[in-house]
Amino acid sequence: MKVSVLVCDGVFDSGLAGVLDVLKTADELREELPQPPPPWEVTIISPAGPVRTAAGFLVDGVLPRAAVPPDVLVVPAVAHKRPGPLTQWVGGPGQQPVRDAVQQARADGLPLAAACTGTWMLAESGVLDGLPATTSWWLGPDFRQRYPRVALDETHMLTQADGVTTAGAAMAHLDLALSLVRGTSPALADLTARYLVVDDRPSQASYAIPGHLARTDPTVSAFERWVREHIAQPLRIADAAKAVGASERTLQRALDRVLGISPLRFAQHIRLEQATHLLRTTDLPTGVVARRVGYENAATLTSLLRERLHTTPGRLRGRPIR
Repeated sequence: MKVSVLVCDGVFDSGLAGVLDVLKTADELREELPQPPPPWEVTIISPAGPVRTAAGFLVDGVLPRAAVPPDVLVVPAVAHKRPGPLTQWVGGPGQQPVRDAVQQARADGLPLAAACTGTWMLAESGVLDGLPATTSWWLGPDFRQRYPRVALDETHMLTQADGVTTAGAAMAHLDLALSLVRGTSPALADLTARYLVVDDRPSQASYAIPGHLARTDPTVSAFERWVREHIAQPLRIADAAKAVGASERTLQRALDRVLGISPLRFAQHIRLEQATHLLRTTDLPTGVVARRVGYENAATLTSLLRERLHTTPGRLRGRPIR
């Protein structure tokens, strides 16, 4: 398997290193399998030659046209963590050669993969239009606004569709690289994950901070505050909309525009965030925690934790469910 990793100035050090380390480890472990898959050949490419990482290290990269045609092109993150600077960077004239390289790879039918802020480069290049994708959870609202043609779901850790794989926030580079290994050998991917102690993390939802996401819109922010103030009470969307000075339709549109979810789903995020905190930091029985966050019983809370966060009260406590 030939992999080209496309880098530019400001590339996120741990993201680049994570991809390289996973693929190198997989290559070294191949011979431990009864039927080893082909070797992994990784080339770092850069339209501008050597680049400097976010931490200041110099990384050599060959020009795309000088590299051996790969089987997949990987775009790691850059160090911009705020949507404003990231938007200016990804759409700026200085990144035109990078966008051209991504577009050319797509035109050539080459599979693409990106993680964290690297997904913005794919979106800016137009290759995610009409496709499901994920990105860093805290960038979801701004990503959705800038790239409305992308079917974004930032709760996912990994999304794959039509030759394009996207992954979530920084450490999702590991998940991204393992998915490439899994595409050629599931057994090798599992072995590599064991050596690197990388757990299965299908969702970013448990890491997201609802309050942070809500700040991007005044209506959503007001709704978030109202839900927290009435968290132990049954949720009535009509009451919430009236309290924040909006119609139900306006509230629903605001949540859909900013977060791509319904008011009910966002309220569940808030309730599960609080329930997770209580389960981790107190000895309250699960049934009591459930009632404190607006659910009738422990079974309902446990079901939602499994469905939304892929966990259970017992795992959160580090001991069997009470």
